[in-house]
Amino acid sequence: MADTSELLDLAGIGAGPFNLSIAALADGLPTLSTRFFDRQKRYAWHEGMMLPDTHLQTGFLKDLVTAVDPTSRWSFLNYLVQHRRFYRFLNAELSTVSRAEFSDYLRWAAEGLDNVWLDHRVREINHDGEHFQLKTDTRAFRARHLCLGNGKAPWLPAFARVHQGERCLHAESIAWRARDFTNQRVVIVGGGQSGADIFINALRGHWGPLRSLHWLSRRRNFQPLDETAFTNEYFTPGYTSQFAELDDEVRRREVNAQKYASDGITPAALTEIYQTLYHRFDVMNEPRWAHLLPHREAIDMTCDDGVFMLQARHGTTGVLELFDADVVIFATGFESSLPECMAPLLDRLQRDAHGEPSMGQHFMLDWQGGGDSRIYAVNAGRTRYGIAEPQLSLMAWRSAVILNHLSGEAPFDLEDDPGPVTWTPQGRESS
Repeated sequence: MADTSELLDLAGIGAGPFNLSIAALADGLPTLSTRFFDRQKRYAWHEGMMLPDTHLQTGFLKDLVTAVDPTSRWSFLNYLVQHRRFYRFLNAELSTVSRAEFSDYLRWAAEGLDNVWLDHRVREINHDGEHFQLKTDTRAFRARHLCLGNGKAPWLPAFARVHQGERCLHAESIAWRARDFTNQRVVIVGGGQSGADIFINALRGHWGPLRSLHWLSRRRNFQPLDETAFTNEYFTPGYTSQFAELDDEVRRREVNAQKYASDGITPAALTEIYQTLYHRFDVMNEPRWAHLLPHREAIDMTCDDGVFMLQARHGTTGVLELFDADVVIFATGFESSLPECMAPLLDRLQRDAHGEPSMGQHFMLDWQGGGDSRIYAVNAGRTRYGIAEPQLSLMAWRSAVILNHLSGEAPFDLEDDPGPVTWTPQGRESS
């Protein structure tokens, strides 16, 4: 009996910003049948990290669509117009968009796009030799191709996982509910932007007046985000395209060397922290209850009678330090993970020398079997495409690369003039 389930050209697993960008651009391509499934009933982006006065590290023009289709109705500018606040946004002279406003922009797009289906968790994906077979809680679908956009999972060091709970938590859940840390000893582990945002809010008393606050970072200092003009050339299609052609070990070396181009703390946040510390503890002579401790690596943690004892190694002396805490917050980032629904296909995915899914051209995962069926993936190729891969900066360009390859007709013009920097070796030039 023939399978009569709906056949899609592209099924997206997850509708976070990256897959949502593909959905928004695909909305203008009526010849493609696309559907993006997300388990959320009410769309929200990193709701657990939605702290007061937190901002993106990228400009508002790096939205879902503008970089490749500025006339799209799903642009951030159209969002402002539709919400009748275009002029007030301009008059506010914001250098970056708040996370709250950008999340609302994403919700507006997700709820407006017909090809985005919220409250539809994909439970299982298989392949019948011709098409992918998708099962949700209520329906079955077939798809010629997939795009994985399920995001990353919060990462905790192994010694912390056994203690995970309301008082030992990852930063990704800090804003899920109201918390009261009044008169508590709080330790933050992690020296990136998330750690800085939590430190600022703790310093302001967002969770009540603290007994003490310690912020530990493995980094040598509280490093600023490098957002200067030439560093931002890393976040261009030209740089990313040539980077993808380098040898694997070279790419890994270069990604590590470029860490603070994408994983530092905004200078504005660092300035605010320093000025606040100076005013409160030097000018106003408050007892110094907030402490910044760089170059410490958290290596172990125990719990005795409700009190955590966090052990850290000092980076330059090797001395071991102990920190007593009532609350420990790990701002330790995220790690790649394939969605559980892909379990039936995992043994058919190629792995690289580091055990990660191997990614080829056009953001496609290498996999065996399935004829012409392709598996695209977003935010899964940092060591293939560089430090821009997990950032918002190039998501519209990447979406267009995928859709151009999928359609075979190149509906999006991705040609660009060469920039001021020459990244690849050149022949001898005459003067």
